[in-house]
Amino acid sequence: MVRRVAVVGAGISGLAATKCCLEEGLEPTCFERSEDIGGLWRYTEHVEEGRASIYRTVFTNSCKEMMCYPDFPFPEDHPNYMHNARLQQYIRDYAKHFDLLRHIRFKTVVTNIRKRPDFCATGQWEVVTQRDGKEETAVFDAVMICSGHHIYPNLPLDHFPGIEKFKGCYLHSREYKEPEKFRGKRVLVVGLGNSGCDIAVELSTVASQVYLSSRSGSWVLGRICDHGYPWDMVIITRFRTWLDSILPKSVSDWLYVRGMNQLVKHENFGLMPVNRTSRKEPVLNDDLLSRITCGVVLIKPDVKEFRETSVVFQDGTVQDDVDVVVFATGYTYTYSFMEDESIIKSRNNEVTLYKSILPPHLEKPTMAVIGLVQSYGSAIPTADLQCRWTIKVFQGQCTLPPVSKMMDDIDEKMRMKLQWYGSSTTLQTDYITYMDELASAIGAKPNVLKLLVTDPRLALEVFFGPCTPYQFRLTGPGRWSGARRAILTQWDRMLRPTRTRIAPDAPSLFPISAMLGVLFLPLLLLLALLYW
Repeated sequence: MVRRVAVVGAGISGLAATKCCLEEGLEPTCFERSEDIGGLWRYTEHVEEGRASIYRTVFTNSCKEMMCYPDFPFPEDHPNYMHNARLQQYIRDYAKHFDLLRHIRFKTVVTNIRKRPDFCATGQWEVVTQRDGKEETAVFDAVMICSGHHIYPNLPLDHFPGIEKFKGCYLHSREYKEPEKFRGKRVLVVGLGNSGCDIAVELSTVASQVYLSSRSGSWVLGRICDHGYPWDMVIITRFRTWLDSILPKSVSDWLYVRGMNQLVKHENFGLMPVNRTSRKEPVLNDDLLSRITCGVVLIKPDVKEFRETSVVFQDGTVQDDVDVVVFATGYTYTYSFMEDESIIKSRNNEVTLYKSILPPHLEKPTMAVIGLVQSYGSAIPTADLQCRWTIKVFQGQCTLPPVSKMMDDIDEKMRMKLQWYGSSTTLQTDYITYMDELASAIGAKPNVLKLLVTDPRLALEVFFGPCTPYQFRLTGPGRWSGARRAILTQWDRMLRPTRTRIAPDAPSLFPISAMLGVLFLPLLLLLALLYW
């Protein structure tokens, strides 16, 4: 029986793991190397070893209704997208509300995790920690690794010939904190991801010129979508996911490209993705297009080589007098505290995890990696559901298939990723499909057909409305009594922080609608007559 659980990291995933353990009567001990909770979202003036790092002006890319813990909504007056400091306060409020802090050991570094000699029989682990220079070893029945994947920067200098000759300075985006030190300089940002675009836009307010280099292009979305609503509340719905699943891929691809290119012709800005039908996560940025339009950010192709003071791009163009290069080239994920890292990276040094959580080859399923997945959805509700599923596996209440079946499932998912995202090793997955897969296994997936009979109003909101985290607390283990009300009032909470002035309603479109109805009424009557 699993009783004592070691949780590595007290970020958003580690807090979810600790809370879910407590819900199921387990005894979690959470190890956090720093002096505070929050993980990635805890801003510090300087980069700290072994911790994720963000810049001062980071705002969330997920709306508050889509990114909250599913049984702990944000306060109504909080903005839909918020600064990292406000999110950090929400995380602290969550920990305080569920009394999680007393289960966390701060300033404690996990240095080694290894199987016990009798692991095949007990599934237990030895966890070695260090605090104030003192080492301690403890035995746990299970381990949940919640250390995140934004710690170790990917800086592929081998792919950039001549970088050793470059006389300017270069840094990884992890080291970037604020723009002032780049005032008046010419800056090249390599990488068209969220961080690269944020940094390029921010630098464009102080630098003399910013160049943004992209190898393959990207779709760019703003945080607000149709009629000014949050993009994720409009796009991430069960109806859209269902439509995607029944349409031929060629039709689905056409609709996807048309939707992404509807407001802005990306080719006019040099942003059009090489593989335009790939469902690779788009860039979320409200200002990039305007900065390109104003000429303060110039989009460039991939870097071919560096020279002493200039950069040559793949199209043959040369940019002289470049002072600084910021490599926004992502992160690698490694688990240096694992005595045997092949437990997680079991094939070709790739992460091979069942349901993106469990190492499939363990004799006893008592280790889980939480948060090693990306999607259109937010990390917080994803981690919460991963933890609930994991604990049911630990308790033996969620039966796993044989190893061969788990490996077949992993291979099938990799084939699907190659088809939809252009890479078999990407962490990306479809949010609703993945969440429903986990929820179904523990009885937490909302049954829309049943709701249609018992609660039609809720059923329609669940299916056609945004797939908010509350949906996964309507039923099953960890059911939250406030979930139904939270779903039915989610649009009200979304509007609350923006309707800060009483404004007249927009003119009604009823006359046009009525006219269309009159025009189509004879046609409808004719069709009914023919059918009869």
